[in-house]
Amino acid sequence: MIKNSLSVLESLLLAIGKPLAYKEINKLLECKNDDLKKLLSKLKEKYNTDDSGIHVLDNNKKIQFVSHPDNIKILKNYFNDELSGDLTKPSLETLTIIAYRQPVSKEELEQIRGVNCSMIIRNLLIRGLIEESTDKESLSINYSVTMDFLKYMGINSVEDLPDYGKLNSDENLIKLLEANEEDEQEN
Repeated sequence: MIKNSLSVLESLLLAIGKPLAYKEINKLLECKNDDLKKLLSKLKEKYNTDDSGIHVLDNNKKIQFVSHPDNIKILKNYFNDELSGDLTKPSLETLTIIAYRQPVSKEELEQIRGVNCSMIIRNLLIRGLIEESTDKESLSINYSVTMDFLKYMGINSVEDLPDYGKLNSDENLIKLLEANEEDEQEN
């Protein structure tokens, strides 16, 4: 078992944000099911209390961090407000880039915008305006607009967006992205 397994398990569960299978955890922590059950017991003892906003779910040989069940009503209200409110200017910029450049990776979005786009992407995914796909060659996650986006915009295809042909194939942007890729490969 690797050093600081409990800390590593906490970090994995927090960072991944979705159920993590025992088998995968065992591999990552270099441990057996008995060791994992002891770690899980410690996590539950630490988090599954009335004073903790985080709880540990253990179901069907998968583990996940979740919010305290008593806090669901407040969280639903927050997310309903976040989903029903207007898109912010940064969200609209990011959505526009995705619509005109799709499929586009998070790295490309951040190169174009010059800022971290993680929270904006999460918000657009939650709203159902964009979707993820995995590029089989590079194994990177790319983003594209959804059918809901097209319905919301009242268009049949992204090609119906204003100046789509011009903006989708903007040579200056392509050169910028290629130059940035070359710089990253050299470093």
